[in-house]
Amino acid sequence: MKLGIGIGWRPEIAAEVEALTGIDWVEAVAENLCADHLPDSLVRLRERGVTVVPHGVSLGLGGADRPDAERLAGLAARAELLGTPLVTEHIAFVRAGGPLTASPRLEAGHLLPVPRTWDALEVLCENVRIAQDSLPVPLALENIAALVSWPDEELTEGQFLAELVERTGVRLLIDVANLHTNHVNLGQDPAKALDELPVEAIAYVHVAGGIEKDGVWHDTHAHPVTTPVLDVLAELRSRVDPPGVLLERDDAFPPGAELAAELETIRATLRKAGDTRRPRTTTTTPAAPVTTATAAPAVPVPPGARDRTAVAQTALLSALVAGTPAPEGFDHRRLRVQSRALAAKRADVVAKVAPELPEILGDGYRAAFVAYARSHPMSGGYRRDALDFVERLLISGGLADPVAQRRLTHWWEDRSGLRPTGRATRLVRAARAVLAGK
Repeated sequence: MKLGIGIGWRPEIAAEVEALTGIDWVEAVAENLCADHLPDSLVRLRERGVTVVPHGVSLGLGGADRPDAERLAGLAARAELLGTPLVTEHIAFVRAGGPLTASPRLEAGHLLPVPRTWDALEVLCENVRIAQDSLPVPLALENIAALVSWPDEELTEGQFLAELVERTGVRLLIDVANLHTNHVNLGQDPAKALDELPVEAIAYVHVAGGIEKDGVWHDTHAHPVTTPVLDVLAELRSRVDPPGVLLERDDAFPPGAELAAELETIRATLRKAGDTRRPRTTTTTPAAPVTTATAAPAVPVPPGARDRTAVAQTALLSALVAGTPAPEGFDHRRLRVQSRALAAKRADVVAKVAPELPEILGDGYRAAFVAYARSHPMSGGYRRDALDFVERLLISGGLADPVAQRRLTHWWEDRSGLRPTGRATRLVRAARAVLAGK
C-alpha cells in the first residue's frame, strides 16, 4: 500500500496537523488512544480520507517474556477502530525481571536495544509470530536509537533485521534518524545497514530531529531534522522508493508553518535522491515484498534462550534504573548517560501525567524526582510512578515548606485512596492551604 507523506499526530498539534496541506496519512501513538472512541481531530481526518496508523510503544516484543495478551488485545482493538492497513511497534525491550529471573519486575519507561545474538533473535521471532496471530492487520517493526551497545554481538543491525524478515515475514519501519543516532553513538555505518537489510520489506520510514551533546546523539524528537538525517533518508531513497515517509515530533512543538517547511524539505530530499537512484549492491540476498504468509516455517525457541535473554536484559535494566553494578563488557560511561536519560524522561512524563507536582514543588521538582529515580526503579506505569515518588518524598520528610508538604499529602491521599476525595473536600483543603501560607 502506498501511504505517501505523513506526520505524527499528537494532541498538542492536532489543529496544526489538520491545517497542513498535502498530508496523506498520520501516525498516532496507540497507547494514547482509547480503544472504544477516537479524538475528534482524528475523526475529522479520517472523514477526509486521511489514513491513521497506530504506533505501539509498550509491547516490548524484544523482551524475554512472551507478549502480554491484554496489550495485544488493546492494540488490535485500536487497529479495528481506526480501520488501519497496518500497525507498528519497535524492536526493543521495555521491561525485565519477573518469573523468568525470580526477581522484581522492572520497567524502563523507554525503548532499549535488543542484543543482536541468535538467542535474542529466536525469542524475538517467536514473540513477533504471537503478535501477528493476535492482530487483524499486518505488523511492521521499527529499528530503535541506542545509547549503549551489547558486548559480543553476533549479527550486525542489517543482518539481524534481514533474518527477522525472512523468518517471520514481518514488515519494517525504518527510522533514518535512528540509523544516524547509532552511527554517532555506536559507530555503525548507515549505508552498510541499508545495504544489508531487505529494503523491499519496508512499510514506511520515520524522519525525526535530535541534538548532539558531548559526542552523544540524543534522539529527542524535539528539534528540527538535521542535514545528516536527511542524508540517510537520501541513501535509503537511492535504493528503494519507500511506500510512506513520516515526520515525527513529540515535544517542543513548532508552529504549523515550520512543520510544513520540514515536510517540504523531506519531499525535496526524496525527489532529488530518486532522480539519482543507483543500482542496489548488497552482501545479502534481496528479499521480495513480504507478508506473514511468505515467512519461513516457525521453529521452536531453543531451550534456555528465553532464560538467558531474561538474565542478560534484567542485569542491564537493573544497572540503568536501580544502581546495580554494570554488566561485564558494557561501556560504563555510556551506561551513565543512558541512566540519566531514563531518569530525565521519567521526570518529564510524570510532570505531564501529574502536572500538579511541578506546580507544588516548583523549581525543586526535577532535582527531587531525578534523585528519587536513581535508586527507585519504575515497577508500573507513570501514574504509579508519580504516587510512589510523592510517597517516598513524604516519608523522607524532605520538604521544608509546610504548605507544600500539606498539599502533597492531600494530593497523594486523593489519588491513592480507595475512593476519590469529593470536590467539596478538595476545595476546603485548598482554602486551608492558602490561609496557612499567609
